Amino acid sequence: MPTKLLYTLLFILMLFAPAASFAEQSILFQPVVSVYADAEGQGLLNPEGVACSDHSLLVADTGNNRLLQYQVKVDAVEFASQIKIPQLSYPIRVQVNSQGEIFALDGKNRRIVRLKKDGQFAGNLDLKGVPPDPAATIVPRSFKIDQQDNIYIVDIFSGRVIVLNPQGAFLRQIAFPKEFGFFSDLVVDNGGTVYLVDSANSMVYSAAKDAAGFLPLSKNLKEYINFPTCITTDNKGILYLTDQNGGCIVLLGLDGSFRGRKASMGWNEGLLNYPAALCINSTGHAFIADRNNNRVQIFR
Repeated sequence: MPTKLLYTLLFILMLFAPAASFAEQSILFQPVVSVYADAEGQGLLNPEGVACSDHSLLVADTGNNRLLQYQVKVDAVEFASQIKIPQLSYPIRVQVNSQGEIFALDGKNRRIVRLKKDGQFAGNLDLKGVPPDPAATIVPRSFKIDQQDNIYIVDIFSGRVIVLNPQGAFLRQIAFPKEFGFFSDLVVDNGGTVYLVDSANSMVYSAAKDAAGFLPLSKNLKEYINFPTCITTDNKGILYLTDQNGGCIVLLGLDGSFRGRKASMGWNEGLLNYPAALCINSTGHAFIADRNNNRVQIFR
């Protein structure tokens, strides 16, 4: 084969090499620092939720029945405050809206508690106009807040995702597919697409903006992940799933294709034991609630 033709073929193969290998190589999960305690030295106990921005980290310190706030400074975090109120007995998921208001899902009472920026109790999230009445038939498993402060709730009782406006008024609902295992978490990207993770079947479903139902996004991912419980996105084309039983983070493309695994099971820094939740800020830091290691790990 002539040399010029050989080089041309090699160049074409390089151009069309699988994007998955590039994505896996370019996203490096480098451990930076871990959070183990508050300013008084009281250690975290089985944290199950995290919410983050470029400058702040909010932790659901589930076993201690409290929320902890930290300031994020480049590759370090500093304790800021503790929120512990009788109206929030077992926080398992946390979110912060654009106004700085805090929302926390109480895993025992199955209600979402609303707090002011300073941590003062502002009432339970009042779901207005959600069909059917009464709203007591709603059982939230997880929730997320989008860029417009709309609230998306995984309602495992009625088999749907409920979408509310920032004041808690009903906007619409997205029906679960007819066949599924157990939905545990969701995320909403900048374009309004909702991604829903099925822990039992290790699958991800998606619903485009304003869609009435979910469609399968990925195939069954059992060969890559054991039991995914949390999903998030960096809004740059990658979905991140925590593998609770496998002790790792699995990466998918927005088409559901497998893009790699990060970290692994263990107790040393950089390893995970029952990762329960994660969030990613715009500076490229990932915050992982490393539940059974009683810490939150920060990766770059």
